[in-house]
Amino acid sequence: MPFRSILKYVLAPALLLPATPAFAAPEEIQVYMDEMNRPGAVGLDVHVNDVVRGNGTPDYPGAETPLHRWRITPEFSLGLTDQFELGAYLPLATVAPDGVARVQGVKLRLKWLAPHGETGAFWGANLEVGKVGHRLDQNPWNGELKLIGGWRNDHWVLAANGNFDFVIAGPNPGPITLDIDTKAGYRLTRKVTVGVESYNEVGPLRDPGHFGNTEHSTYAAVDAQIGKWDLNAAVGKGYGANADSVIVKFIIGVPI
Repeated sequence: MPFRSILKYVLAPALLLPATPAFAAPEEIQVYMDEMNRPGAVGLDVHVNDVVRGNGTPDYPGAETPLHRWRITPEFSLGLTDQFELGAYLPLATVAPDGVARVQGVKLRLKWLAPHGETGAFWGANLEVGKVGHRLDQNPWNGELKLIGGWRNDHWVLAANGNFDFVIAGPNPGPITLDIDTKAGYRLTRKVTVGVESYNEVGPLRDPGHFGNTEHSTYAAVDAQIGKWDLNAAVGKGYGANADSVIVKFIIGVPI
């Protein structure tokens, strides 16, 4: 069956479903670029974020409020080949404002990057599937197809992701939605890059736009190598329908 026909049969039913609200401060706030482990190499990134200022009202009955809640997610990765990498978010954990720590689910991903040089264009894709607890999402099973594209030279890096999010199973299904995430960075030194990251909901594929009703956030970010450790640190501002007005995030690359 042609790929276009497969897309028609997969996407059409989802486009007819009612829309569901989106929820801010996910376990991973990151623009994917051209990083990939060598075949057989194992990596560990720890994703941490917190909503410092925002609306403390839960998004739905039984939801955990994102305000002053830390999300801490170890991401393990394994290089399969020069072009494929397997990843696992294990576990998705939170620390609530009252100090209670909870394990809230797991996710798996498969990343592909086309062959590319150290400079110039790069592109690829990432498929992610996971199960999360009710405190994080009304629908326990969700997935995402991420398209990756970008360009870099000795000083600049530009990257964009197109994220197609979909519900696999749950009581409140919705249509496939699209997010557009971007990053622009300038290398100050061999080990320090400063830049801007932007995360933007476009909305359901069947009815995109309506930006006042979708969530957006922009971050001032620093990427640094500290010895054998990597660090992405950023402070962001939410706007549009995003109730999280100030967010801090860190991605810590742990040498293992």
